[in-house]
Amino acid sequence: MIIVEPGNPLDPVPSALLDASQSLMRRLFNPEENHFLSHEALAQPDVRFFIARDGSETLGCAALKICDGYGEVKSFFVTDAARGRGIGAALVRQIEDTARAEGLTLLRLETAELLDAAIRLYDRHGFARRGPFGDYSENGTSVFMEKKTAE
Repeated sequence: MIIVEPGNPLDPVPSALLDASQSLMRRLFNPEENHFLSHEALAQPDVRFFIARDGSETLGCAALKICDGYGEVKSFFVTDAARGRGIGAALVRQIEDTARAEGLTLLRLETAELLDAAIRLYDRHGFARRGPFGDYSENGTSVFMEKKTAE
């Protein structure tokens, strides 16, 4: 059974997931195209960090950064071995539930066209493409998406 629960990005297992995610991003993209948060930034009070596990095996992570008027999905990662098992969907549901509990009616995210599995996941969960937001700018690599969590 998949369990999604709060986690600490500084603990060894979640930290290893974040290292794997960031290593992948560094391989795929130029430094200026990477917008991931450090492990320390993910442990700040304005971030809700979650892990997804099956039994004792941690299979994915995701974070919700509380911004002015919206929540931003950050550090979304599922291990290769866990893909197709519903881990991503469970993490999206947790992010959405947490956003609603925080009184946020809008979720936004930045991903990349190369991350087609991520885009398919977000599409399936009702996210729609939009232009850059916050401090982001158009760079030819990023894809910006958003979803209303409540009407």
